[in-house]
Amino acid sequence: MKKENIYISTIASDAAKAAREYGLNLEIAEFCTAWNMDEKFANVDGEVQKKLDGISRSVLHAPFNELFPCAIDKKARALAAERYRQAIGLAKRYGSAKVVIHGGYNPRIYYPVWYTEQSVIFWKEFLKEDPGVEIVLENVLETDLQWLPAIVKDTDHERLKLCLDIGHVNAYSEIPVMDWLESWAPYLSHFHIHNNDTSGDTHSPLTEGSIPMKELLEKASRLCPDATFTLELTEAEASVRWMADVGLI
Repeated sequence: MKKENIYISTIASDAAKAAREYGLNLEIAEFCTAWNMDEKFANVDGEVQKKLDGISRSVLHAPFNELFPCAIDKKARALAAERYRQAIGLAKRYGSAKVVIHGGYNPRIYYPVWYTEQSVIFWKEFLKEDPGVEIVLENVLETDLQWLPAIVKDTDHERLKLCLDIGHVNAYSEIPVMDWLESWAPYLSHFHIHNNDTSGDTHSPLTEGSIPMKELLEKASRLCPDATFTLELTEAEASVRWMADVGLI
């Protein structure tokens, strides 16, 4: 795996330190909660700028609380669009080439057909204006590997691709992670990598869980040679060191 394609999420307390030590990049997670773009922005922006000092590349994670691009209610979709435009503006401020956005599926709210149909309506409208950055849709509670690729395919816009969160697949879907990888490969631009034992979304270290991480990352690199990868962990250094020890970086 190329070092320039590996990022560390700032949910990790040691993200900036580990990124500098190993020559990696950062995924900015501070704006996953939208109020950090509003009344708390001045303080949060200072923290982000400090973490990015000396880091050459970044990805930005957009807010997701109460945001549903798949919503049936047009006013709910309007709120999502407003927040995503804010996130895209911040991505440009920090020089981030990609913005990660959750697909928004909730199995207790949406029938799958509503999820895919309403999402396509949203993204076709949103992408009438070129965002200037790549948007990668991330799976969270999705259980079927066909839904998000269908959204990207039917939207048919060069700026819209996929982010495969392998930890979410392992926790929430009965379909093996390798099957998701193989099916999604033509649409993949980004990965979130963390492990778990299938009982929950624990964001465990790469070596602690049931995902065969070395095998998966090697296959991902072969199938998606230009994709980027974010370690989405609460502590990153040990997992980065493991990647170096097993020859992944």
